Order: sequence, then C-alpha cells, then structure tokens
Amino acid sequence: MTAVREAVRRPIGHFAERSVAGLAVITGAGAAFGLLLMLVRFRWGPMYTADRAVAEWFNDLVAPHGPVVTVLQAVTDLGGRPVLIWLVTIAVVGLLIRRQPRLAVYLIVTGVGGLILDPSLKTLVGRLRPIVDVPVASAPGNSFPSGHALGSFVAYGALLLVFLPALAPRWRKPAIALVAALVAVIGLTRIALGVHFVSDVLAGWLLGAAWLGVTAYAFRLWRRERGRPAPPLAEGLEPEAGHDIAAAPAEEHVLEHPRSAVAELLVGWVLVFGALYGFGMYVSHHAGGTFLASLDSEVPRWFAERHTPALTELSWWWSKFGDTHAILLVSLVFCPLVLAVWRRWRPVLFVALAMFGELSLFLTSAHAVDRPRPPVENLDGPMPTSSFPSGHIAATICLYTAIAVLVMARTDRWWRWLTVLLAVLMPLGVATSRIYRGMHHPTDFMGAILLGALWIGLLYWVVRPNADVHAGNRPSIESEDGHTLDDELVRATRTE
Repeated sequence: MTAVREAVRRPIGHFAERSVAGLAVITGAGAAFGLLLMLVRFRWGPMYTADRAVAEWFNDLVAPHGPVVTVLQAVTDLGGRPVLIWLVTIAVVGLLIRRQPRLAVYLIVTGVGGLILDPSLKTLVGRLRPIVDVPVASAPGNSFPSGHALGSFVAYGALLLVFLPALAPRWRKPAIALVAALVAVIGLTRIALGVHFVSDVLAGWLLGAAWLGVTAYAFRLWRRERGRPAPPLAEGLEPEAGHDIAAAPAEEHVLEHPRSAVAELLVGWVLVFGALYGFGMYVSHHAGGTFLASLDSEVPRWFAERHTPALTELSWWWSKFGDTHAILLVSLVFCPLVLAVWRRWRPVLFVALAMFGELSLFLTSAHAVDRPRPPVENLDGPMPTSSFPSGHIAATICLYTAIAVLVMARTDRWWRWLTVLLAVLMPLGVATSRIYRGMHHPTDFMGAILLGALWIGLLYWVVRPNADVHAGNRPSIESEDGHTLDDELVRATRTE
C-alpha cells in the first residue's frame, strides 16, 4: 500500500512543482506588463526619452537603405493578422480532420483571446505611434502594446505547444529556439520600421507570455482533472497525440528516386522552355499573314471596341483570380488540407513544383520572346513582363489542373467533378478578362495552355502524385464521414 501511495504521490508532486514554477512565470510576466502599462499611462519621462532615442536611431540606420526596408517589411508581415489567422485556421481544420478537437479548441481560445487583447488595450491606453524624420512604414491605430509582438508570441507559441509532440525529440529544442528567434525578430522589425516604441514591443511579448501561459496552464489542469499526466511543456500539450498530428508519419520517402527525378525535371524543363520559345518566336515574328496573326489583331480590337464600365469592373475581378496573391492563397489553403487528410507530402510537392515551374518558365520565356502588348488600350498600364505567354492564365491552368488531378483520384464523391469544372472555367474566365483588358493576344493564351499542359504532364509522369492512393493509402477522414467534422468542437466541450 505504501508503494502504491508513493507511486501516486510522486507524479502529483512533480505536477505541483511544475505548476508553482509555471504560475510564477505567468505572474511575473503579468506583473511586468502591468508595470509597463502604468509607466506608459503616467508618461514616465526616462522611458519616453529612451523610446524616442531608440526610434530615431533605428530610423537613421534603416531609412537610407530601400532593400533593408523591403526585407524588414517581409519579415514583419509574418506577425501580421492575415498570416497568423491563416496559420491558426489551417491548423484548427487539420486538427479536426485528425480527430484532435481538444487541441483545436485550445488554438481557437488562445488565438481569439490574443485578438481581443490587442485592440482593447490599445484603445484603453491610447498611445500615439512614433514620429520619425523619414517614415518608412505606417500602421493604423494606436501604439501600445505591439499587436505584431503580442500576436506572434501567442500564435507561434500556441502552435509550437500543440505540434511539438509531432517532432522527434532531437528536433524539439531547435524548434523552440527557431520560434523564439522568429518572435524576437518580428518584434525588432516593428521598432526598426518606426511603427512601435521599444516599450510597445516589450509589452506585447510580456502580455503574450502571460496569456499563453494562462491558456497552457488551464489545458494542463483540464488533463489533470481527467486523470491524465501533466507532462513538461517541452514535450507539448498532448504528447500522446504526436503520431496523429504528425504531417506524414507513414511516408518514408517523398520520391523513390529523388536524383533521377531531379534530372528528369531539369531536362523536361529545358524541353518545355524550348517549345514555348519556338511557339512564342513564331507567333511574335513569323506568323504574319496567317490565321494566328489575324486572330491576334482582330480579337483584342473587338474587345476594346466593346468596353463598358460594368464589363471593365468584372474583368478586373476575373483578372485578379489569376494574379500571384490569389494563386498563392488557394495553394496555401489546398496543400495543408491535402496533407492533413492524406498524410503524404508528395501531393504537396506536386502542387509546389507546378507553381514554381510555371513561374520560372513564364519569366524565362517572357524575357526571351519579349513580345509587346496588343496595340490597344492596356487597362492595367505598363507591366514589368512582356506579353507572351500570359502568366495569369498559365498560373491558373497549372494550379486548378493540379488540384483536379489530385482530387479526382482521391475521392469518389460527386463534388470531385467541381474541380474539373474549375480547371476549365477559371482559365477561360481569366483569359477572357486579360484579352478584354488589352493585356494579351489570343496566342498568348495558347502559349499558356502549352506551358500548363507540358509542365503538368511532365510532373505527373515524374512525381506520380497519386502513387500512395494506388498503393492503398486511405484518408484520415473518409469522404462519407465528412459531416462528422461539424460535431468535433461540440464533443471537445463535453465532460468526459
């Protein structure tokens, strides 16, 4: 009996010790934030002087160097709301697919809390942003605390706690160090860009640490109340879920023969470029008097003569569906979902190579052919690239064809045909809008079709994106069970 009591008392004692230490850290972070808040509210002179001096020093250092400002803007965007909301949302959906609703609820509660704390405290304090000699960036709203510092600490910290168990033990400390460095760099970019004082960023980090600690501690208490062990946070929130939330736990090799695959793709890329270059040079310089030349001359003029405000507005929206931001957004939503459902990196590699190959082929062939835009009004104004082939259309073809190729082989549900429909309608809509706006000839559209067909065909032959399905791989959630995802959040809140 004594041995049994000791076996029960030891883990409880360890939990109590860790809990006291954790509470001390949370209390310390909260107290430090409260002190900073009071100093800002009462406009403590020494702190304000130091804040302004640092802001002016960074402005003098950064403002003369445009490339440095560009890099800082790119890094600071990693702590912006669009990126953080995307990361947390994709993670929540993936956890629901993998049947981990408790972790999904934790991410939702932690993320929503961070979103509420930032604007409410900024309104309460009402501190104005720094005023520097040469502004290099701007931001709306008040200054204290830094929303980027707070949001990045909370979002990346919560994601780290959730997905640590999916990492091998040797990679956990490097992952923690990487996240800490990323959060620190994001905070520093806010100071360097002149949109926050040092005290704003410090307050964001302290408040983020306090809120993340509170939610993590609450999750550990929830586990304790249900008789589950409370592991150190260095092992993540739920170590037993490591296999279930791992990206591709059963995939040993993304490609069976990576070296030969790389060689085949390089050779194929050169051949596709050769085909594009040959066709582009022909329609640009040697097709005079042919049907293709008449097509390129008459179609843009026919559209230009029928411009109306309503059609111009519609064409602008259709054109946006094929620009870099829209293509990237669709890719960043589709790829994590496929990874969550099918637990394989190969389909993600297929989409990534489709996009990278399309971009490189488009830029190279556009520079080599150097075709001028149609001799009509170009509604989008001067562009940095030439007319052949259309990058908007080629990107749309490659993305939606890759999606259709993956989905058609991976489900038998009726809605899979919608991906085929999108693979046809989206390029046609984007092509019509680009020609209407006077930005491309019809043969530029043909060049985009040639690029998409040859490159996607090559990738399908080399990568074999659906090989895991043919080998018997089943999804984490069957298609006929899709309706059960709606109930996962409800189940997570029920008492076990």
